[in-house]
Amino acid sequence: MGYWKSKVLPKIKKVFEKDSAKKAAAAEATKVFDASKEDISKEFEEKKVELQPKVLEVYEASSAEIKTVVKEGTEAGLKKHSAAVVKFVEELVKIEFPGSKVVSEACSKYGPAYVPGPVLFVFEKVSTFIPVEEKPAEPEAEAPAPAVEGETAATTTSTEKEIVVEEAAAPAAAEAEKPAETPAAEPPAATEAPAAAKVEEAAPAAAAAPEAPKP
Repeated sequence: MGYWKSKVLPKIKKVFEKDSAKKAAAAEATKVFDASKEDISKEFEEKKVELQPKVLEVYEASSAEIKTVVKEGTEAGLKKHSAAVVKFVEELVKIEFPGSKVVSEACSKYGPAYVPGPVLFVFEKVSTFIPVEEKPAEPEAEAPAPAVEGETAATTTSTEKEIVVEEAAAPAAAEAEKPAETPAAEPPAATEAPAAAKVEEAAPAAAAAPEAPKP
């Protein structure tokens, strides 16, 4: 316990004190930079045409990581790629980019993560020269209308078939419902009447004929 208090704890306190002092100094540097933003922006607008080809040359020669940091402009990116950020800002100083010298000094002393405001301000100005990459057009999704029409057509065809079947079945059902017709009575045989007449005619003739004389 005595070793912890006498040796370890003082070192931890020293680190925290140093970190606190670093943060305070970085905050002061950020405050000074913020006061000069208006002048930096004015100088940037005046040199914009001259700066564009130089900035694009520096940007294209940079790593993919720094390009992402410049485009996205996040503090997380500054912390993750601090070495690349410092190098990129140094390149901006070489082409006399407005505000880059002050930012480069702050990054060297405190690190980009401690002065994110000034760094991202400069990166925002740089990004105005970067052409916007157009995303490839996504293929249009097929409209669901044809499928619906197909379903409607199929339903219509099915319905039509049902109607045709019903129409074909209707006459058959009607025929089945009709009562069976009673067959017409057959006329009496024509031969019977004349035969009876002949019998009747023969009877008077037989009565009228005289009997033959007996010998």
